[in-house]
Formats: sequence, structure tokens, C-alpha cells
Amino acid sequence: MSLPARLLIVTDRHGCPEPLPDRVAACLAAGARWIWLRDRDLPRPERAALAETLAGQVSRVGGALTIGRDVELAARVGATGVQLGEVAAVAPARARLGRGALLGVSAHSLAEVRAAREAGADYVTLSPIFLTASKPGYGPALGLGVLRTATGVMPVVALGGVDAGTMADCREAGAAAVAVMGAVMRAPDVGKQMTILM
Repeated sequence: MSLPARLLIVTDRHGCPEPLPDRVAACLAAGARWIWLRDRDLPRPERAALAETLAGQVSRVGGALTIGRDVELAARVGATGVQLGEVAAVAPARARLGRGALLGVSAHSLAEVRAAREAGADYVTLSPIFLTASKPGYGPALGLGVLRTATGVMPVVALGGVDAGTMADCREAGAAAVAVMGAVMRAPDVGKQMTILM
């Protein structure tokens, strides 16, 4: 299964100067086509309402919405897929969402990448590739060498410290896509930032 886009926008409403749906709308207007609703700290009803809003926005431009970790919410809003925190969640998610769902697993080592492939995930996010301001101390940075090896195992979305200055290196190392959160969510001019990233 091919990935929806080469750029995955990861949400973080705490970093946005405006409401998250407005920031996502600006990303979509600038060409983004794959959004990952993270924001796991929201109360369930609020997160569900936000997911409904984003699903509508993404659907209108023919994009893909991934829901972080909540398989039932992904099913409810008709999301393209779900980002899972562990390989053990892959089989139940596949059973619930079907063969057409795009299932990703968060991986932080080559062993976890291999386990995700064995479990039947469609891709992994591998992080942190570089040191990241969004999650200081979440490391150590894996680097481009580990990324290059991982891309020989399965499709990899490079995550962690990825920005306009590093994304080309990630793609050169074989990443199927790159994921960006802070560089987009905190940008004073999101349209300008997206132009650089696209």
C-alpha cells in the first residue's frame, strides 16, 4: 500500500497561535494532503468533535486523515487509518478497520521496525531521526544511517527534528515520507512555511 503523501503533518494544538482546524485548513490550502490527528491529551468528546471537523476538511480536498491510537474514533469518522503505539495493536486494528485501512506504528529502533513489518503494519514512523525541540530528551537521535537501514525493511516516515533543512536528507536516505509537527504548528506564517516544505 502506498502512502497518501510524502509529507505528513502532525497536529499539536498547543503550538498553534490559532485554533487547530484553522491551522489545518491553512496547511491543506498550501497543498498538504496527509494529516495525523495527535493531540491525545484532549478529553474524548472534544477529540471526537475535532476529529469530525478535520475529517470533513481533509475529505473536501481528497486527502487522508490518520487518527492517533484510537481505532474506534478512526472508524467513526471514516479516517484513512490509525497511528498505533505498539505492534500488538496492529491485528485488532486490522480486524476492526479492514484491509483497506492504512495502519502505522510508532517505532524507535530497527527491532521495532522489523516487528511492525511482521505484525502487518503498512508503515512505521521512525523517531527521533534528529534531536527535536518538540520532545527534548526523547532520544538519542537515531540518525540517517538507521533511517537508511529501516527503509530496506518497510516504508518509513521519518519523524523527529525534521524540517525544511533536514527533510531532503531523509528522503535521500530512502524515507517514503517525512513527518513535521513543530515547524508547521508553531510557524508564524504557516502558508510560507508550507511552501518551503512542499
